[in-house]
Amino acid sequence: MKKQSPWSWVPTLYFAEGLPYIAVMTLSLVMYKRMGISNTEVALYTSWLNLPWVIKPLWSPFVDLLRTKRWWVTLMQLFIGAGLAGIAFTIPTEHFFQTTLAIFWLMAFSSATHDIAADGFYMLGLTTHEQALFVGIRSTFYRIATIAGQGLLVMIAGYLEKTTGSIPYSWSITFLIMAGIFLALWLYHAFILPRPANDKAAVETSASGLLKEFLLTFRSFFRKEQAGIAILFMLLYRLPEAQLTKMSIPFLLDPVSEGGLGMTTEQIGFTQGTVGIIGLMLGGILGGMAVARHGLKQWLWYMVWAISLPDIVYVFLSYFPETNLLWINICIFIEQFGYGFGFTAYMLYLIYFSRGIHSTAHYAICTAFMALGMMLPGMIAGWMQELLGYQHFFLWIMVCCAATFGVTALLKIDPEFGKKQTE
Repeated sequence: MKKQSPWSWVPTLYFAEGLPYIAVMTLSLVMYKRMGISNTEVALYTSWLNLPWVIKPLWSPFVDLLRTKRWWVTLMQLFIGAGLAGIAFTIPTEHFFQTTLAIFWLMAFSSATHDIAADGFYMLGLTTHEQALFVGIRSTFYRIATIAGQGLLVMIAGYLEKTTGSIPYSWSITFLIMAGIFLALWLYHAFILPRPANDKAAVETSASGLLKEFLLTFRSFFRKEQAGIAILFMLLYRLPEAQLTKMSIPFLLDPVSEGGLGMTTEQIGFTQGTVGIIGLMLGGILGGMAVARHGLKQWLWYMVWAISLPDIVYVFLSYFPETNLLWINICIFIEQFGYGFGFTAYMLYLIYFSRGIHSTAHYAICTAFMALGMMLPGMIAGWMQELLGYQHFFLWIMVCCAATFGVTALLKIDPEFGKKQTE
């Protein structure tokens, strides 16, 4: 049988991995805000949607045990497409908030399971050389999904809001478009994804044996050197950003009379989903290049300043809400560029701490703590903002930057880690 070209499925697989995450974590936030849900409720309930990614390592071994990775990928894509259609049809209903939240919750579990299966399938469907060759391609198409979801689709929703005059109808159509895209991806992958000979269920491993091995791996994670400090770092390094992420879109959407900037949905799609994402990507690329040249330890504090100091643009915007759109875009670009540059240190430290015999499993546990670090502060962000108002809330974000500096000061990192010659 002729080998399937990776170009025919790797880009679309990682586009399919990125789109539902953006739908659950970003589009839900914009939609609920436009539908009149309060900041407290928006932040609390959308933060709970992080939970499947927090507990993902707990059921990831059973994806190996039951059926093939290909089976899991296609099944989860079908579930996600059906979920997007379900959201589209329930938005116009009376109890849309409760119903769509339940569907988003199921979509989040499907998306997290899809992530496990897709990443495993990537390693099974490609040779070692191809894995290295396509790692940049998969990241690029994940980012394209981010731009499509957070930018283009939000702009479409904004355009429909303006032309139809109905917010529920506009978002219903937007999610129906997403459902159509995703069901098309499911059909495409059902035929195009290769069938690697080594993609099979771990029938030789019992559930109890797999669970025992998982518990041993989990225990070894907490016995690593500096494990307590590493966990603190994973939870607190992004403490300011975890809260800011939940309130940045409501701040941009709320009218000036309520302390916001009064932007339209279309403008949000362009500013956050296009300008912001470009800044994030550039910051991440430059951060990776910097570490590759001089190592993580040398760039660590520059990255801490980069992820913290640009948050002050929100303080500026909250005190000068009449700022024109050009300067708002510049401010968002600066903040996202700094975040992309500073986030490089975070991700590389997760790789650094995960090194060893169980590196894959330990990295999965690290990403669970990463999701938890975003989930818990995000849950109270809306309540904090409504208690303090936008101006004082953004000042509070700047105070929280002290946690980022504090946990970073406790780290011990090999000066050679990340340098090109050590790879």
